[in-house]
Amino acid sequence: MARGYRNYRGRTSKGKIALAVFLVFIILAALSALAMQRYIAYDENGIPFFRLSERQTDPAPPAEAPPVQDPDSSDSLEIIVQEPEEPEAPPAFQVYSLTTAPLTPAAWEAARAEMGDAFGGVTVTLKDARGTVYFASQTAAEKAVKTVQGTTEALRTITGDENLYAIARLSCLPDSFAPYMNNNPMGLKKKSGQMFRSGGTTWLDPGKPASRAYLCGLVREIAELGFDEILLTDTGYPIQGELDTISYGSDPIEGNLSLLWQDLRQTLEPYGVKLSIELPESVISDGQEAASGLVLAQAVSCADRIYAVTEPGQAGILSNLVLQAESVTENRVQEFLPELTAPDAGWNGPFLLLPAAE
Repeated sequence: MARGYRNYRGRTSKGKIALAVFLVFIILAALSALAMQRYIAYDENGIPFFRLSERQTDPAPPAEAPPVQDPDSSDSLEIIVQEPEEPEAPPAFQVYSLTTAPLTPAAWEAARAEMGDAFGGVTVTLKDARGTVYFASQTAAEKAVKTVQGTTEALRTITGDENLYAIARLSCLPDSFAPYMNNNPMGLKKKSGQMFRSGGTTWLDPGKPASRAYLCGLVREIAELGFDEILLTDTGYPIQGELDTISYGSDPIEGNLSLLWQDLRQTLEPYGVKLSIELPESVISDGQEAASGLVLAQAVSCADRIYAVTEPGQAGILSNLVLQAESVTENRVQEFLPELTAPDAGWNGPFLLLPAAE
């Protein structure tokens, strides 16, 4: 190499190095300022202040969207269950009583118009307290039957009305005709052997099988006419007259009446006809009547309904007594119906309206 020449090794001045360091510092400061920007907040006066970020928590998972239902699917139908409304109480069952006489179509038409829609049932007397029979019976004595032209037709019209509850009233033991049938095997007699009379009327003896068979024959014919219910009246022994002269027999009179009611009930069972018993108000109040042999508990166990002629104010009391007797028996009775001469606010339950003349 020629003398006087050396390799050139460039020398950096100290000013350049300082400038480079300063630029690096500026860059780092700018980056730091940008990084710290999210920690700077301002108060209500606009003065900045430094705030550390709150600890981050894991974000809650997004709520699941409800499934989209196919509008044509049965599952998408909205089912609304409507609460049942309280049913209105049905009107009280009311029974209209026809007068005791042979029935004709014209008489029934007039009575039906008078009844209107207020009465859901009707009572027809088919045997009265003298023993007169008001239908074409083959069981009763010929002299006992009292009918007119159209009687059978009128009775069939009543029993054929599906919207009408038909009740036949049957007086049981007082009878001026049957005791003399077939050489007197049915009559209630004195100890002397003569027929006993009370109020001028002879009586059937319920302790005699022939008497029970006679009454069973009548109720069978009535059931075949299509009646829904048979109401027995005058079912007890007589309570007036020379009672000490009566030959009651060796069996208790209460048992004789129970046998009668049971025979009648068994006769009606194949027909689905209800059996009801009318009792004196005093028998229901006292529970029994010694002279007549009537016992409330026995009647309740045999009958589907109990009836009694009473006043509206007493109907509720008698109804409760019947229900109390029912609770200690076979629970056959379904309800009590008072027999009233006129409807009254003192009783709002079912009732039987008696004819004005009776």
